[in-house]
Amino acid sequence: MPNYPRDVIADLIDGKLNWQITKRIMSDFKDADRFDQYLAILQSRMPWPEPILLPIGEHLYIVQQGAERIVKCDCGQEFGDYRRNWKLAALILVRDTEELLEEIYPGPTKPDPKLQEIREFICPGCASLLEVEAVAPGYPITCDFEPDLEGFYAEVLGRPLS
Repeated sequence: MPNYPRDVIADLIDGKLNWQITKRIMSDFKDADRFDQYLAILQSRMPWPEPILLPIGEHLYIVQQGAERIVKCDCGQEFGDYRRNWKLAALILVRDTEELLEEIYPGPTKPDPKLQEIREFICPGCASLLEVEAVAPGYPITCDFEPDLEGFYAEVLGRPLS
């Protein structure tokens, strides 16, 4: 079983490795402590002390805050309980007109606003783009998933969530 050093895992997270090394790491058996290494690297980059339990997006994490588990952005913006759809606490730019769609889809490639709208979910704290949805106009805001944290820690990691 391979044991990759922390700096290699950090470069993997940042997309700094060439494809051959990335493919080898992805294809190898995982280090027994890979998830812990991953969390430690992410945690070391955060300006806040709450422990990361599970990354759920490029800038989003489920963290332990006292007795609560909440969704938090890199910048520290809090989105509330992890079992509630974090998107409801984000800023939302809805691209539902020809002009707004033209900004990202110039020319004939843009979707028809009568058939599709593009929703951009933005962090109110740092203005990072957190997610994008392309849905039919008026479609409810989607919820990506509600992780079973206890099950993940017990079944996948083989330890209780502390």
